[in-house]
Amino acid sequence: MSGQGRDFDPRVDLGRGLVLVNPIGVASGTFGFGFEAEALGSIEHLGAIFSKGTTRLPRDGNQPPRIAETTAGMLNSIGLQNPGVEAVARDYAPRWASWRVPVLVNVAGADIAEYVEVVARLDGVEGVAGIELNISCPNIAHGMDFATEPGAAGRCVAAVRRATSLPLVVKLSPNVTDIAEIARAVEDAGADALSAVNTYVGMKVALYARRPVLPGAGTAGLSGPAIKPLALAAVAKVRRAVGIPVIGIGGIATATDALDYLVAGADAVQVGTANFTNPQASREVVEGCLAYAEQHRLQCWSELRWRELDHPGWQETALPVD
Repeated sequence: MSGQGRDFDPRVDLGRGLVLVNPIGVASGTFGFGFEAEALGSIEHLGAIFSKGTTRLPRDGNQPPRIAETTAGMLNSIGLQNPGVEAVARDYAPRWASWRVPVLVNVAGADIAEYVEVVARLDGVEGVAGIELNISCPNIAHGMDFATEPGAAGRCVAAVRRATSLPLVVKLSPNVTDIAEIARAVEDAGADALSAVNTYVGMKVALYARRPVLPGAGTAGLSGPAIKPLALAAVAKVRRAVGIPVIGIGGIATATDALDYLVAGADAVQVGTANFTNPQASREVVEGCLAYAEQHRLQCWSELRWRELDHPGWQETALPVD
């Protein structure tokens, strides 16, 4: 066992002074702006809250139906329903300022000018601990324009970086040819950390109607346990590509899921879809991870990381396959 006789430090440093008390956050779009959970007394255990996506102007979102259950997952096409940045800065941030848990505002936009305007409005607002730049939303027009090409991603992040001194986390799309290439471009442009990954584009069909269940093109973002093996692979690839912190997302419902991401190279994680089926999921993940750290006498979370990530070519003993 590692770390025997040493004090365990559960904190995670995401850069620019943003230090989480533990590596467990909740994902944008699955926790609202935190107020419903606050009413239930279910936020103080968290390392961070990543807010619902926020745009320059209020958005009503897409027409329903907007959600469809799938095998081991969920499709969503909410369409960034939100009250707009002015309401978030004026009405929500003062409430966040009284919380111990830091809130990072997830910011979306149709073009670089909108991203910059929203982030500039949030810069210096008490209660806003950081920005999660959502360049990877698959459910709105232009939502992934800056996520699929390194040059575009870098230009967007660089423009936002100039507009704020807040910690800047960039949320990556898995719907790309080479996520490592995008990650490197975003790091070079000034990101402090990366979230990996957003949802995978998927579809569900209603055979009786001979059409997709969801309207429009019928596609939406797939999340939940179904994407976990894919997202783990993406996190490991991103970890090899960059030196900044990586936040793993995708199918995390238990402490084991979260710890798997730390092994694969994540520094922190976000619990997402599990919040819908179990409002106490994030608390259970925090408690389970801390219990594991105590049982295995860890000193820090990075001790869990797969050695191959830091030492390519290192030879390990083969494991039995179930």
